[in-house]
Amino acid sequence: MLMKKFLILQMRPEDATADSEFEAILRVGGLKPEEVHRIRLEKDTPDINMDNYSAIIAGGSPFNVSSHPDAKSETQKNIERFYSKLFDKVIHTDFPFLGCCSGNGLLGQYCGVPITRRYSEPIGSVMISVTDEGTKDPLLEGLPSSFIARVGHKEACETIPEGAVLLATSNPCPVQMFRIKKNIYATQFHPEADANEFIVRINTYKNYGYFPPEEAEDLIKEVKKIKTRVPKEILKRFVAAYK
Repeated sequence: MLMKKFLILQMRPEDATADSEFEAILRVGGLKPEEVHRIRLEKDTPDINMDNYSAIIAGGSPFNVSSHPDAKSETQKNIERFYSKLFDKVIHTDFPFLGCCSGNGLLGQYCGVPITRRYSEPIGSVMISVTDEGTKDPLLEGLPSSFIARVGHKEACETIPEGAVLLATSNPCPVQMFRIKKNIYATQFHPEADANEFIVRINTYKNYGYFPPEEAEDLIKEVKKIKTRVPKEILKRFVAAYK
């Protein structure tokens, strides 16, 4: 009997950031290349047969779902249509899913949550607080009640979807992690990212409006000082639960 693979969905048009993110997911999750199927959705949006996979991990992107439709490229529109079809299956079957940053916004949007720029966070780090419900969740149980995580996003969920459980929050952005049903997770922070991963993103996205370009070198210096052990443990636990 063949072991089912993890499906890794990516939405980064740049090879450098896409490859760095993919390698980080493998490294932090403890996954081997032969244990995953990688799809770069900016290149292809195929139909997904859920029977082929044990779980899905969705990465981030420079796209913003809250942008006006006229401002969205055909690539972004195709990706959003892909996720709408995917979530039809994921939520109906409670299929194991972990959406990181943009995966969080896409899931929230699908569930009818307003996605706005009210709770945007500049590239850097933030203190995350685990909620009472979060302390009971398998991905967070026994971990510190607060921890540092890497963030960087222009938009975020205004609230959690109806029926979802808020697992983690922060002062700048109230919805940092939530769960739908038993197996569907989303994080606004990046559980896969280490310092090197964020340095690649800073250099790639310094002219994308996340921060003033002249601040790039200072941001890189700050990124190097931060350790994010707990977010990585969350990703490790997700992989271990469905491997």
